[in-house]
Amino acid sequence: MSKNLPWLYANRALRSFATAFLTVVFPLYLAVSGYSAARIGLVLTLSGVVSVGLLAGVGIFADKVGRKRAIIILSVLSLLGGLAMAASTAFWLIVLSSGLGGVGKGGGAGSGGSWGPLFPAEQPLLAEAVSSENRTKVFGRISFVGVMAGAVGSLVAVVPEWLHRNGWTWNAGYHLLFAFSAFLSLLMILVAMPIRETTGTLAAEPGEAPPISVRSLTGRLGLTNALNGLGFGFLGPLLTYWFYRRYGAGPAELGVLYTIINLATALPYLLASRVAQWLGAVKAVTFTRILSIVSLLLMAFMPVFWAAGLLYLLRMVFNSLGMPARQSFAMGVSDRRYRSRVAAFSNLPSQLTAMISPVIGGDAMETMLDFPIYGAAFFMMLNVAAYYLAFRNIAPPEERNRRKPSGPSHSLAP
Repeated sequence: MSKNLPWLYANRALRSFATAFLTVVFPLYLAVSGYSAARIGLVLTLSGVVSVGLLAGVGIFADKVGRKRAIIILSVLSLLGGLAMAASTAFWLIVLSSGLGGVGKGGGAGSGGSWGPLFPAEQPLLAEAVSSENRTKVFGRISFVGVMAGAVGSLVAVVPEWLHRNGWTWNAGYHLLFAFSAFLSLLMILVAMPIRETTGTLAAEPGEAPPISVRSLTGRLGLTNALNGLGFGFLGPLLTYWFYRRYGAGPAELGVLYTIINLATALPYLLASRVAQWLGAVKAVTFTRILSIVSLLLMAFMPVFWAAGLLYLLRMVFNSLGMPARQSFAMGVSDRRYRSRVAAFSNLPSQLTAMISPVIGGDAMETMLDFPIYGAAFFMMLNVAAYYLAFRNIAPPEERNRRKPSGPSHSLAP
């Protein structure tokens, strides 16, 4: 199964590359097409409905029929979405195609593309490719690959402005990038083809009985992720619009900023496994998230674009230190047979709540421009508190193995 890693890394690289420039240009494309802040928020909310449907489908489909097949099908849908966005500016087609194309579902700059409907199929394949002791390290490495690809992809966001200076219309430049994203989806299909997975049910490995039932784990993750979804929904693509309104930042400046952020957050992903070993997965997630929220709040008080951009960079660096531990923890404490189901349905609440925030945040920006920053920080802090309380007494196999007393009379308690 370890032979799957290069193909999974390549798939993540392509997805992150596309998501990086789409996250920057999509809300700006809507703005130059005449959409108000409230209508941009509505588009993002409605496209989230499409994303929720895809996520639920992966949860039902991937564990039973195959995670590789789920990746290929989602890539085909993303290809169709990119082509549709390149061909039309009709409202409902934009909503449907942006949902299928995964616009804004990559977690933003520095996230490494570790979000959206595809990741419940990807995460179990990663977890099954390595031992428990190396799981967090692999999750950090694939995020490193994604963030480096995203750094290059962010530079592509300058293309519409460059084309505009050379006589192209804004819409034509944006449509070209949407067509390019469809081509990248085709490449994602090709690199997914060599992936191999074990068919049928997978029992827990000896000594790695899940410490929590699937239902309880899904419920606890669902609650914490619902709060996180409310917070992230205020950011996502709406954050690029905030930079545009607050500081007059265009696609070129935002593309450079997001490239710098991607490069700066690459190394923390490689250090994430050490932080998790030092603090434990749950504490690592908790402490790094608190630091990221403080950085986010301070952005609202910055007088110039690059000061706010520096704080956004710090926020994403702290997120990078905790994200692989959070993802690896969820896979480590779940039943191997139902990992796609856990990943999908525990994140479904975040997708649902993330649909609420953009329309609220977009509308509120008309009267209070910084509202999305405050709203995001509030719900993300609730998420941190809920996550710590829910999982502070639960350990993944690698941590239980380290705590296990020596001697044949002891066993791992579920």
